[in-house]
Amino acid sequence: MKRVLAIILGGGAGTRLYPLTKMRAKPAVPLAGKYRLIDIPISNCINSDINKIYVLTQFNSASLNRHLTMSYNLSAGFGQGFVEVLAAQQTPESPSWFEGTADAVRKYQWLFHEWDVDHYLILSGDQLYRMDYSRFVQHHIDTGAQLSVGALPVDQAQAEGFGLMRTTADGRIQEFREKPKGQALEAMRVDTQALGLSPEEAAKRPYLASMGIYVFSRETLFDLLTSNPSATDFGKEIIPASLARGDRLQSYLFDDYWEDIGTIGAFYEANLALTDQPNPAFSFYDEKFPIYTRPRYLPPSKMQDAQVTASIIGEGSLLKACSIHHCVLGVRSRVEDEVVLQDTLVMGADYFESSEERLMLRERGGIPMGVGKGTTVKRAILDKNVRIGNNVTIVNKDHVEEADRPELNFYIRNGIVVVVKNGTIADGTVI
Repeated sequence: MKRVLAIILGGGAGTRLYPLTKMRAKPAVPLAGKYRLIDIPISNCINSDINKIYVLTQFNSASLNRHLTMSYNLSAGFGQGFVEVLAAQQTPESPSWFEGTADAVRKYQWLFHEWDVDHYLILSGDQLYRMDYSRFVQHHIDTGAQLSVGALPVDQAQAEGFGLMRTTADGRIQEFREKPKGQALEAMRVDTQALGLSPEEAAKRPYLASMGIYVFSRETLFDLLTSNPSATDFGKEIIPASLARGDRLQSYLFDDYWEDIGTIGAFYEANLALTDQPNPAFSFYDEKFPIYTRPRYLPPSKMQDAQVTASIIGEGSLLKACSIHHCVLGVRSRVEDEVVLQDTLVMGADYFESSEERLMLRERGGIPMGVGKGTTVKRAILDKNVRIGNNVTIVNKDHVEEADRPELNFYIRNGIVVVVKNGTIADGTVI
């Protein structure tokens, strides 16, 4: 895998994940109490012996840069490779920002071309899954493909939301359609049993969805970008163009856990699903294929008369006489007495507040970081560094599906209350 260069696409403004992307790039959104979304594809690369990695982004990239610098520098033991951010930039030759996945790669193709590699692995920065990319690349080589596409078998209900591939029995792509409906959807059915699924699973999942991850042979990538100068997206334009000119396109079946966590609802559900026992759909407990992140060297969590069930607690947390059920608490979370947290994702804090600082804040009418005494929170996301006062109720009492309350430091998405990063909710507030 020494002759493979990985390019991770950081995505656009992350509007579907707003307000979690209000102050950070989408790949920098916290995940599972201690990770960031970007840790998933980077860890997959490292575990696949691919150590030349670029991350392309253009929105709110400061926190992403900081995380990558503190997590994946060369002294961290990841060999002679690198992880480097390439931000969108305006030049005389290219005055616009990134306009899509293919456009982002095109604008930096001069840099990618300088590397003496044979294959380019194009990845997304907002998906949760564990994949050995070396098998993906080897399959690409073995089949003689010029372009390979990661393929997820899906049922009819899921299929309408994806770009779909129609393939031969050996996985060669014959046709690609973006989110087809009706008869066009029926025409995209594939015999997924021939690709490796059991007869039962093949009957349930007869469609092949594009995962948005690709392997390009060197010349193929640059030829396609050059010969289609107006094409801005891989799925909508580059893949159909490659098919039209007769390239060999191959699908690579991935039949394991995969979740696109690009919306608040999907992000919330994927995080809380990590607490499922005994076998969550995705687990971070895999010694052979670990997920890496920034080493923080925090003290262990402390629980004082806390009742905790079906939850994940990040290190450095302090839980007093509270009740926590089916929650994910991030690093440095602080939960006071008589608090009830249920079905809630708490992202924790970037720093500790001492007892003296917390006392002084209260004396001056402020609210310390964390969740204050007597508060109840259900079905919510509390972003980093939030300050929830005493006797607050966050339960979406009016059962609102969508709402914007930036002046009150919260939004509601998919019925989930999201308290914004650094936001404060005053004592006694009811939401």
